[in-house]
Amino acid sequence: MSTDTDPARRMLFPGLSSVLRHDLPASVVVFLVALPLSIGVAVATGAPVAAGLLAAVVGGLVAGVLGGSSLQVSGPTASLTVVVAQSIGQYGWAATCFITIGAGVLQVLFGLSRLARGALAIAPVVVHGMLAGIGVTIALQQMHVLLGGESHSSSWASIVDLPRQLMSVHSGDALVGAIVIAILLGWRYLPPILRMVPAPLVAVVTATGLAMVVPTSVERIYVAGTLFRDISLPALPRGGWGGIALVMVTVALIASVETLLSAVAVDRMQPGRRSDMDRELIGHGIANVVAGAVGALPVAAVIVRSITNVKAGARSKASTMLAGVWVLVFAVALVDVVKQIPQAALAGLLIVIGMSLIKLAHIRLARRAGDLFVYAATVLVVVFANLLLGMLVGLALAFALLLWRVVRVVVVATPVPGTENRWLVAVDGTCTFLALPRMTAELARVPRDAVVTIEMTVDFIDHAASDALYDWVQQHRNLGGTVELVEMGAARLADLDGGPPARGHARRMLDDVLGPWRRTPRVDPVVAGIAAYHRSHAHVVRPHLGELLEGQNPDALFLTCADSRIVPNVITNSGPGDLFTVRNIGNLVPADGRDTSVEAAIVYALEKLAVRSVVVCGHSKCGAMDALYHERVTGPGLDDWLAHGRPTLQQYRHGHPVAAAAAVAGFGPVDQLGMVNVAVQLETLAAHPVVRRAMLDRGVVLSGLFFDISSARVMEITPSGIGHIDDASGPVTVLPVQ
Repeated sequence: MSTDTDPARRMLFPGLSSVLRHDLPASVVVFLVALPLSIGVAVATGAPVAAGLLAAVVGGLVAGVLGGSSLQVSGPTASLTVVVAQSIGQYGWAATCFITIGAGVLQVLFGLSRLARGALAIAPVVVHGMLAGIGVTIALQQMHVLLGGESHSSSWASIVDLPRQLMSVHSGDALVGAIVIAILLGWRYLPPILRMVPAPLVAVVTATGLAMVVPTSVERIYVAGTLFRDISLPALPRGGWGGIALVMVTVALIASVETLLSAVAVDRMQPGRRSDMDRELIGHGIANVVAGAVGALPVAAVIVRSITNVKAGARSKASTMLAGVWVLVFAVALVDVVKQIPQAALAGLLIVIGMSLIKLAHIRLARRAGDLFVYAATVLVVVFANLLLGMLVGLALAFALLLWRVVRVVVVATPVPGTENRWLVAVDGTCTFLALPRMTAELARVPRDAVVTIEMTVDFIDHAASDALYDWVQQHRNLGGTVELVEMGAARLADLDGGPPARGHARRMLDDVLGPWRRTPRVDPVVAGIAAYHRSHAHVVRPHLGELLEGQNPDALFLTCADSRIVPNVITNSGPGDLFTVRNIGNLVPADGRDTSVEAAIVYALEKLAVRSVVVCGHSKCGAMDALYHERVTGPGLDDWLAHGRPTLQQYRHGHPVAAAAAVAGFGPVDQLGMVNVAVQLETLAAHPVVRRAMLDRGVVLSGLFFDISSARVMEITPSGIGHIDDASGPVTVLPVQ
């Protein structure tokens, strides 16, 4: 196959026409969104303004080329604002550049170790709490800047000093910041043609113009000379290596998690594409090494910019790379424009961005999932302590909650209604030594001489719980009671004799219940099966049968083949008392009542039991249909019976519509004949006087089914076609091709 048709190659090396038509316009949109945000993040952290612009350039050119996602947009991000600001305040800007290099190296190691998908295992509630905590912290710090003051190093200091700041508001700064917030919040309500222009750009440009005409002074961004004059290269920190390492790990983890979450979001918007997560981490790691080396802020993929890139119609990496080029051109050629931007405008922009990180949907999800206290604790620790501690506390609480949910076991001892001195003890969940207090307390409620059924529906049981249970059973029997131990769960007590405790799997349970016998020498499979039934679920069937002691009330007369591969109650998901089943070779209904057995079943089911439907069910690979199709001589007994199928064979050979539909569906001749046989038996039943009278008087329904053994699926058969029974909406008939 030519490599020109390879989608991955087209993403890396798109045609010029595609770049000009799709990627170039998208890159301009991304540039207009990224520009004010990059400057705002730099100002918020206390880094040089050029550090934010350079980060956008490095994110576009380095991460864009080397990353594993074709449409992600990387650059300085609000989620790193708090930790970078703290690093600059504690270690200085040059040392923070060294920290960025170290964080990049860690990201490269993460990618080479193929740990990218593992980072997505962080509980979403912790990630949501971290983002919300970052948002609150940014909003608290920038509120002072918007009011004309200085940002504080801690959230607590920002809260304590807020009343004083409100009493000394600089009206010009507050007005500019309020205008920015109003534009950003109201932009979504404008006509779509206006919303094509990015709201952050409009807000900052409007605020800059307003600052030039208001009568009061407005604090602007300070840039001495050129943008790159304040840039400093990385330098080794002077001591405090433990703290330096901690900040490196924090930056690497936050940047990695945000990058991977953004990649997942972009992939969902582009179902045909899948990001290489490990390569994405390596690409961003190298980008952060470069960013630290040239004096730029740390970079990460930004969800908002990435989604903007996709919505703008980008098709390849060219869009991200071109956006980085536009930022570089702006930083070199338009430094005087940067000097006119009010600080309050960027503060208003960052406040809205920060508050947008607090999503009501995340809070509702945490509440619905029972994780609200994990979310709240993560937010509080991030706001009033630091980001890494907040993440660790959130992870610890999430793990503790998970552990509690996993090891939790429900033990309930209750008397069985309608019986005398019979009790049921239900043990459901993970049964370990942690369950012993609860289990012993419930078992103590059982009277001494009671007849007890202990129902074990557990997926794990350890030796401590097993020994405690056996001790109680022995003691209860010694006191004159009776105990029946029933194991319905995936974990079995007998498994403990052969080794250490292990978690049972639900698939094993299904195999035991639905699978065929596992025949072994010197073991009668019928007897062994009955013993397993008594052991596992006889007591579950018992109360259902108790409701049927006085008589049966089946819903359907189910006429099917005697083939051992058809289990009517399994394929219809029915239980005792639901089906009045008649089985014979080839699921045949002899015309004119020529077989007294089938005739008696029809009359009894419709006139005595008043069933509401009659079902004929055939199946694939049917031996009777094979013998009928090939007209084999099989002996007087079987030949006489298969003679009732001659009308089916005749209609098949005359081109029955069901045969045509089955052929279109890909079934072979014998299975086609089996489907036609179901349709013919439905016609025979419809002509039966007892069935016809029941259909007219009581609305009894005739239905045809066909069980395909190879797929274990059941199809609908009508007199004129076949159809698939959809799980949600029921059968959809497929008519034969004319």
